[in-house]
Amino acid sequence: MVGKREKREGRLRLPAILVLMVTAALVAASGGHRSVAADSPAPAPAEHRIQLAEATEAVRSVLAEEARNPEPEAPRPPVVPVPEGGPVEDTYFENIAFLGDSRTQGFQLYSGLKTGAYYTAVGATVESVFTKKVETEGGKMPLLDAMAGKTYDMIYVMLGVNELGWNGTEIYHNQYAKLIDRLREDHPDSLVVLQTLIPVSAKQEAKKSYVNNTRIAAYNEVIRQLAEEKQCPYVDVASAMTDEKGCLRSDWTSDGVHLNTKGCKAWLEYLRTHPAGEVPEAEAAAPAEN
Repeated sequence: MVGKREKREGRLRLPAILVLMVTAALVAASGGHRSVAADSPAPAPAEHRIQLAEATEAVRSVLAEEARNPEPEAPRPPVVPVPEGGPVEDTYFENIAFLGDSRTQGFQLYSGLKTGAYYTAVGATVESVFTKKVETEGGKMPLLDAMAGKTYDMIYVMLGVNELGWNGTEIYHNQYAKLIDRLREDHPDSLVVLQTLIPVSAKQEAKKSYVNNTRIAAYNEVIRQLAEEKQCPYVDVASAMTDEKGCLRSDWTSDGVHLNTKGCKAWLEYLRTHPAGEVPEAEAAAPAEN
């Protein structure tokens, strides 16, 4: 099959071929390579002048067509949430890194998952992970610097709750895009997996603060857009954590925002049954008991 690059190069070669036709016509019009006096060139026959004009017009026509109808970019495949699969054993997460805020800290503490690496900070945002220093085995350093130099199969990201007070969603989108680019630069062999934001409870909704499910839904749409733009898999955790009213289940949270043990186990179960990477047959497992 001819690829896009070959087709594009073929289109670009066509005007050049016509230019050669014009040149050939010009040579023919001048009588080939016959020698004439420099100050008295012989006029070309009328039929050759007609051929030259026709070839010139053909070149102009092709160039005009190129300008009017540039070759369209190949459409990107639509991105959909990671489908149900597996379930996988917890060993599936052995070489996975989790990047997030205090919610991901809670996941580390209460989900029961004993594998994986965690890079978290209270109040972390898609902006502060570049500069906000945290304690590590190598001393204080920004979260992304602490991750650098390490190899992971996948990097699961959930950031956005602390950004809900930002003005609009454009800043969140642009900064999250920079984060994805940085992760890919530092970890070229890792699959960056985006997780949608978990909703808040009805009790939190009643507070009428900026930490509400309308804002979370808007940010989740940004995450979906980024997954499409950057061609990242995304796991729709929010869909598994939402009750019939669109809120976080009250028995899965203690403060309306952060998850308790039940909530974290439900989060883990969703990740186990929606693996973003390839699942070796040996890692398939029966659903875990809560």
